[in-house]
Amino acid sequence: MRVRVKLPKIGMTMEEATIVRFCKQPGEAFRRGDPLYEIETEKISQEVEATGDGVMVEHAVPEGSDVRVGALVCVVETDGMPG
Repeated sequence: MRVRVKLPKIGMTMEEATIVRFCKQPGEAFRRGDPLYEIETEKISQEVEATGDGVMVEHAVPEGSDVRVGALVCVVETDGMPG
Protein backbone atom coordinates (compact mmCIF):
# COMPACT_ATOMS: atom_id res chain seq x y z
CA MET A 1 0.00 0.00 0.00
CA ARG A 2 1.17 3.56 -0.66
CA VAL A 3 1.63 5.63 2.46
CA ARG A 4 1.96 9.40 2.60
CA VAL A 5 4.66 10.20 5.18
CA LYS A 6 4.09 13.52 6.93
CA LEU A 7 6.39 15.66 9.06
CA PRO A 8 5.91 14.62 12.71
CA LYS A 9 5.79 17.06 15.59
CA ILE A 10 8.99 16.28 17.52
CA GLY A 11 8.76 18.95 20.24
CA MET A 12 5.86 20.78 21.85
CA THR A 13 6.71 24.10 20.19
CA MET A 14 7.77 22.69 16.80
CA GLU A 15 5.75 24.16 13.94
CA GLU A 16 8.08 23.53 10.99
CA ALA A 17 11.43 22.03 10.06
CA THR A 18 13.90 22.08 7.20
CA ILE A 19 14.33 18.86 5.26
CA VAL A 20 18.13 18.65 5.33
CA ARG A 21 18.48 15.48 3.25
CA PHE A 22 16.70 12.31 2.21
CA CYS A 23 18.44 9.16 3.40
CA LYS A 24 16.57 6.96 0.90
CA GLN A 25 16.16 7.67 -2.80
CA PRO A 26 13.14 6.67 -4.93
CA GLY A 27 13.26 2.93 -5.60
CA GLU A 28 15.48 2.25 -2.60
CA ALA A 29 14.28 -0.28 -0.01
CA PHE A 30 14.36 0.35 3.74
CA ARG A 31 13.75 -1.60 6.94
CA ARG A 32 11.97 -0.55 10.10
CA GLY A 33 14.24 1.82 12.03
CA ASP A 34 16.19 2.98 8.97
CA PRO A 35 16.33 6.78 8.61
CA LEU A 36 14.10 8.09 5.80
CA TYR A 37 15.07 11.76 6.01
CA GLU A 38 16.86 14.24 8.26
CA ILE A 39 15.25 17.39 9.64
CA GLU A 40 16.55 20.47 11.36
CA THR A 41 14.74 23.02 13.53
CA GLU A 42 16.14 25.92 15.50
CA LYS A 43 16.50 23.51 18.45
CA ILE A 44 17.33 20.07 17.01
CA SER A 45 18.73 18.08 14.12
CA GLN A 46 17.25 14.59 13.86
CA GLU A 47 16.70 11.68 11.51
CA VAL A 48 13.10 10.50 11.05
CA GLU A 49 12.99 6.71 11.01
CA ALA A 50 10.74 4.30 9.13
CA THR A 51 8.09 2.59 11.26
CA GLY A 52 8.01 -0.44 8.94
CA ASP A 53 9.71 -2.06 5.94
CA GLY A 54 9.15 -0.68 2.45
CA VAL A 55 10.42 1.16 -0.61
CA MET A 56 10.75 4.92 -1.13
CA VAL A 57 8.41 5.95 -3.96
CA GLU A 58 8.93 9.70 -4.18
CA HIS A 59 10.13 12.79 -2.36
CA ALA A 60 7.29 15.31 -2.08
CA VAL A 61 9.58 18.28 -1.37
CA PRO A 62 13.16 19.10 -2.37
CA GLU A 63 16.01 18.95 0.14
CA GLY A 64 16.43 22.33 1.85
CA SER A 65 12.68 22.99 1.94
CA ASP A 66 10.95 24.34 5.04
CA VAL A 67 7.94 22.13 5.81
CA ARG A 68 5.12 22.62 8.32
CA VAL A 69 4.22 19.90 10.83
CA GLY A 70 1.73 17.52 9.21
CA ALA A 71 2.80 18.39 5.65
CA LEU A 72 3.64 15.65 3.15
CA VAL A 73 7.36 14.85 3.00
CA CYS A 74 7.50 11.64 0.95
CA VAL A 75 5.52 8.65 -0.30
CA VAL A 76 6.51 5.06 0.44
CA GLU A 77 5.23 1.64 -0.60
CA THR A 78 4.83 -0.77 2.31
CA ASP A 79 2.59 -3.24 4.09
CA GLY A 80 0.87 -1.61 7.06
CA MET A 81 3.25 1.26 7.84
CA PRO A 82 1.33 4.13 9.46
CA GLY A 83 1.88 7.50 7.82
